[in-house]
Amino acid sequence: MSSLRPGLSVALVGKDARTEALAAACERSPLEPRTYRPSTTDAVAVLAELRKDPPDLVLVGPEAPLCAGLADRLEDELGVPCFGPRQRHARIEGSKAWARELLAKHGIGGNPEHRVFRDPTGLTGYLHALGEFVIKPDGLTGGKGVKVSGEHLDESEGAEYARALIESDGVVVIEEKLDGEEFSLQTITDGRTTRHCPLVQDHKRAFEGDLGPNTGGMGSYTVADHSLPFVNREDMAQAQAINDAVVNALAAELGSPYHGVLYGGFMATGEGVKLIEYNARFGDPEATNVLSILASDLVAVSWAATSETLEREDVSFDQRATVCKYVVPEGYPTAPASGGLIDATDLKPLVGEGRVRLYWAAVDADPGGWRARMTGSRALAVVGVGDSLEQAEQAAEEAAQRVGGAVRHRSDIGTAALLHKRVEHMEKLRS
Repeated sequence: MSSLRPGLSVALVGKDARTEALAAACERSPLEPRTYRPSTTDAVAVLAELRKDPPDLVLVGPEAPLCAGLADRLEDELGVPCFGPRQRHARIEGSKAWARELLAKHGIGGNPEHRVFRDPTGLTGYLHALGEFVIKPDGLTGGKGVKVSGEHLDESEGAEYARALIESDGVVVIEEKLDGEEFSLQTITDGRTTRHCPLVQDHKRAFEGDLGPNTGGMGSYTVADHSLPFVNREDMAQAQAINDAVVNALAAELGSPYHGVLYGGFMATGEGVKLIEYNARFGDPEATNVLSILASDLVAVSWAATSETLEREDVSFDQRATVCKYVVPEGYPTAPASGGLIDATDLKPLVGEGRVRLYWAAVDADPGGWRARMTGSRALAVVGVGDSLEQAEQAAEEAAQRVGGAVRHRSDIGTAALLHKRVEHMEKLRS
C-alpha cells in the first residue's frame, strides 16, 4: 500500500449523484488529490481500466461492483486500498436472508418478526399468522422487488409471489409489516472503530404527500442537531448500537474487518427501532446530505477506514441542516422521457453563495457542467444547506424551481408540514 500523501490519485467508481458528492468531498481535501473516474461500474471492466495506471485509493459509490467483488480484486491483484467492503462483507446487502440470520445468530436487536423460507412448507400458514406482511427477494433488486400486503398483493397473491421467488432464487424472506417512520444511519468503519453520520430521512414515493409509486428516492433531509424531529434519544442510541454490533458480528463471522460504510435502514416504531435492511455503501440521495456538511477530510477518513486506523481520525459534520430535492424528467418513474435537456444555469448565483450544492446523476454530461441531456432516471440532486431546516428547504426549493427543462421535483420534502405529519404519527404510536 502506498502512503497517504498530498497529490495522491483517487479513483471514484460510479455514475450517480452519490459519486458526485464523494468527488466534491474529495476535492475539498487539503491533500489536493488527483481524482478521476473509470468509464464504467462493471467490476471486471473497472479493474481492467485501473490496471493500466493503478490509483492510490478507490472509493466506490454503488453496491453492484462491491457485491461483484471489486474491492477483493483491487486489493489482492493491484494492491490498491478500496473504501468499500469485500464481497463476503457486502453480502450484508447482497443477501437479505443472510443479513437477517446474522443478526439472529449474534443476538443483535432490531430484527422484526420474520422467517427465511427455502422451501414452501409452512409458507401459507405464516402469511396468515402475520396478517400484514412484507415479502422480500433475497438479492439485489434496486428496491423494486419488495411487495407489501395491502399495497401490492393480498394473502393468496403473496403466497404465489413467495413460491415464485423460492423457485427462482432458492430463498425468500417474509417479515411482519411495520408501522412507523423510516430513517437512515450511515456508519463509516474500519471494522473496529465506528463513526456515525447524521441521521437522514429519504422520501421514496414519487409525488407530494407520499403518494404514487416508489422510486430510488425523490429527496432527503438532515437537521442541524444531526438527529430527526421524530427520533428520540433512545431510538438514535439503539440504531447506533445495532450498527456497532453488526460491524463486530461481521468481523467475528467472516474473520476479517469490514471497511467502508455500513448503512442501516431503520424504522422508529412504538416498540423501538427495527431494522428494515442493510446497505454496504452510502445511500443515494442520503450521501448528498451528509457529504455536503462533512467537515473532515474524506480522503484521510477513507484511507483510515481501509488501513484500520480510523481511531486516529476525527469524523465531524457541520451543525447545519440539508435538504436534497431530486429533479427528474417528466413521467418519472413509470414513463420518463429521455434525451431532454436539463438546464441548471440559473442556479449559478445560489451555488456561488454556498446555499446550494448540485450533483448530477442520470445525465449525459461532463461533471461540473450546467446543462445536460437526461437519460430517463433521476437527473440532478439539488441540495440546500442552511443553519436551520427551514433555510435549507427554502434554498433547495428555490434552486429546484430554477432548473429548466421538462422536469419536476417533490416540493414538500423538508417542509414543516411534512415533518409535522411525521412527528404526529410517532407521537400517536408511542402513546
